Amino acid sequence: MIPVYQKILSLSPKSNEEQRLIRDCQGKTFLEFNNVIGLPRKNDKEYGIFDYEIDILKAFRNHQHVWIKKARGLGVTEITLRFLAWECLSTNRLQNKSIFIVSGTREEFANLLKERLADLFQRKYPDLRLESKYTELTLNKTWIKVFPTQQVKDLRGHVDVAYIFIDEADFFEKIEQEELEAVITAYEEKSNAKIIMVSTPWLPDGLFQKIETDQIFKNTFHKMFLDYTKGLDRIYDNDFIMRKMNEPFFAAEYNLQYAGRIGNIFSQSAINRCVQPLTDLRPITEKYMAADIGYSSSKFGIVIAEREPKLGKVRILLAEEIKDAEEPEMIERLLEYYRNDDRFRNIRGIAIDATNKSQFAMQLRERIGEPYLSWKKILDKLAEYKKKGWSPNWKVVPIIFNTESKSIMTGHARQWIESPEQILAIDPKFNELLTAIRAAQFDERGQLDKGKTPHDDILEAFFMVMSFFKLEVIE
Repeated sequence: MIPVYQKILSLSPKSNEEQRLIRDCQGKTFLEFNNVIGLPRKNDKEYGIFDYEIDILKAFRNHQHVWIKKARGLGVTEITLRFLAWECLSTNRLQNKSIFIVSGTREEFANLLKERLADLFQRKYPDLRLESKYTELTLNKTWIKVFPTQQVKDLRGHVDVAYIFIDEADFFEKIEQEELEAVITAYEEKSNAKIIMVSTPWLPDGLFQKIETDQIFKNTFHKMFLDYTKGLDRIYDNDFIMRKMNEPFFAAEYNLQYAGRIGNIFSQSAINRCVQPLTDLRPITEKYMAADIGYSSSKFGIVIAEREPKLGKVRILLAEEIKDAEEPEMIERLLEYYRNDDRFRNIRGIAIDATNKSQFAMQLRERIGEPYLSWKKILDKLAEYKKKGWSPNWKVVPIIFNTESKSIMTGHARQWIESPEQILAIDPKFNELLTAIRAAQFDERGQLDKGKTPHDDILEAFFMVMSFFKLEVIE
């Protein structure tokens, strides 16, 4: 059965200007097509088709599915739209077929990509009026439909789909990424549709990193990596790139690292002041450790810090996250740091996230040799100490995260980070922790948005360990 939209396309007459466009493009190579409609423009400057864009074109032609991790501003979205337009116009092969484009969180944002495609022809064909509806466009009897990310599920069930172009896929919400995984799997199994997935990288452990590391869709995509060096002396102003290199998120925006974006809580200049090499370590300093227990797909985060009175600073000695951590192994790791690791002698307290897993904290207390207290007794004493303004004199201190405690710990950590006295030092080798602090996103309730914050487990371990240190102690 022919779908209704294909019957409509078959009956829709082409305008004279569209017929002229089709005649001019029929049989043209991609380079000739771009001369027909006009070369790409950026900042009112016209550019030719670069060598890396030819490589992209070859990948589209030679592979069923293509995955591109790219630097910002390389023009990959533009060249993809031009390729799809060329596929529609250079032959009649895609007549009565569909092209789906997924981009933007809402229809009005997704529609911008459709309008951008239609605008490709306005310079040379100013009178062209393509058959178009909101989020839909027909080009030489090819139905082009854009979907916002919130409607990813609506891609299911279509037939005669030639291409699915997914733009900036790594920025989709987690639930949308999971839905997209299911959609791609369905099309891969039941359709001959080609899938093009393009994005600047965003968070660690997101859709793009899972594909890159073959956690999902192993051997499905041809993978391309286009960092900022592809655009030097081409589409980039080299002086502009040199200036961008000094910004915190150059690595994510231009150098293909999964590092998130600038957060909305901590001052970037203050964070920069905290970045200091870790030297002249002394075993006798007062130290504390904190562990954030990973749940389901999360990681296990550990941070160890010291008070160094000679420098008048608190220094981070360790910041690590462990993937696929097993609780017995993590207890042994914490005990090793506490008892046997010469780097961390004199650990006086261990904060443990016990919000949903009290048993871990209880087991660690037992292994360290603390007097037995029932979990109810521990909670009662924590409530009593809080009311009196005391701190527990325990080796293992369970932390119960709630709205109030999270806000207090975040505010306390912020005071340390943004102190003009530069009293916090974080070695640059602790890249995950620095990335988490730089990119930390807080929602309207003042709570950490874990879905938008990279390395959130190591960040919460940092919040906990900093709670051991009182600001007034350091002059």
